[in-house]
Amino acid sequence: MPENSDTASPDRDLDLILFGATGFTGGLTAEYLAEHGPAGLRWALAGRSLDKLEKVRAHLDTIKPGSMDLELIVVDAADEAALATAVARTKVVATTVGPYLQLGGPLVGACAAAGTDYVDLTGEPEFVDRSWLEHHETAVASGARIVHACGFDSIPHDLGAYYTVLQLKAAGPVTMRGVVRGDGTFSGGTFHSAMGAFSRAKEMAATAKKRRQAEARPEGRSSRAVSGKPGKDPVLGYYLLPLPTIDPQVVARSGAALTSYGPEFRYSHFAGTKTLRYAVGGAVGVTLIGLAAQVKPARNFLLGKVKQGEGPDEAKRAKSSFSVDFVAEGDGRTLHTRVSGGDPGYGETAKMLSEAALSLAFDDNPTTAGSVTTAQAMGDNLLGRLRAAGIVFEVVG
Repeated sequence: MPENSDTASPDRDLDLILFGATGFTGGLTAEYLAEHGPAGLRWALAGRSLDKLEKVRAHLDTIKPGSMDLELIVVDAADEAALATAVARTKVVATTVGPYLQLGGPLVGACAAAGTDYVDLTGEPEFVDRSWLEHHETAVASGARIVHACGFDSIPHDLGAYYTVLQLKAAGPVTMRGVVRGDGTFSGGTFHSAMGAFSRAKEMAATAKKRRQAEARPEGRSSRAVSGKPGKDPVLGYYLLPLPTIDPQVVARSGAALTSYGPEFRYSHFAGTKTLRYAVGGAVGVTLIGLAAQVKPARNFLLGKVKQGEGPDEAKRAKSSFSVDFVAEGDGRTLHTRVSGGDPGYGETAKMLSEAALSLAFDDNPTTAGSVTTAQAMGDNLLGRLRAAGIVFEVVG
């Protein structure tokens, strides 16, 4: 297997290129990198509009004087030649440009071909599976690490499960459930991505089947996401609502890749509420949105109500928080852990994406290549970075 690109590409003149800095979450990511990036970080902003990029750069200079020296790269998400030229210059690409199924494929392909590491914020299962089918082998050959879902989808869940199995230290089978609680709001881009995924249920299932048929399974071990049942959690006391997100798929892939998850690993994923009526209301809401997404006029109506590039203001984000409780059982023992932090969709997502990109650029990570998860690619290093940045990983009981 080729070396990771952080050691195999010393000739690259940039450490990081951020695509999508002119969008809502991309702007927050740019702010985080300007304020918290290491001294001497060689990075650039990329997007379609030079005027918008210049405005972002000027804003960053008020946060970190000297940011006016940042290079601006004007490139369209569909311009494969320009993308190839840009990504060949950098160790890592971070992108917030979605919906990824519509806009993300050429950038993944360019990174896979160039041996450039890649991180994004997608929560779109079809995009992730299609990316694996089309680019995984190319990335393995080049040494590129393609790491999807590096925001609230799915770092708290993936690294939370990883942290939990390390604390449990079970020798036999492990069953685990993750229970999410939060009070954040979503951006227009997040809503458009979710509606796109809901509207393509058949295509999503077909792509997932193709990946399952092509992807090798671990020898002598098994790791799967299993559908949980609604009910009241006996340990946490919350009412549980199964969540149709990408997170359990990501956790199960980490379980398949890493022997620390044991010989048999099973993971279920839920939203948790304190009262039954909120659980019922959530189930009805998700069902209605899923049904509306199947009907084009209804889908277009809802999409027209929420514009892309917009999100909650700073005051709202400051009041938001999240927690993910994990209950793991193995070797006759039960362990309760928790991951928690601030505003999940934006402030903490920008932090997670930034730290994931910086980890790939600078940390001594395990040797991996191809489409990999955060636990698989960065594990302990990213866990340490996020704890140092204020996200809490703890044993509760």
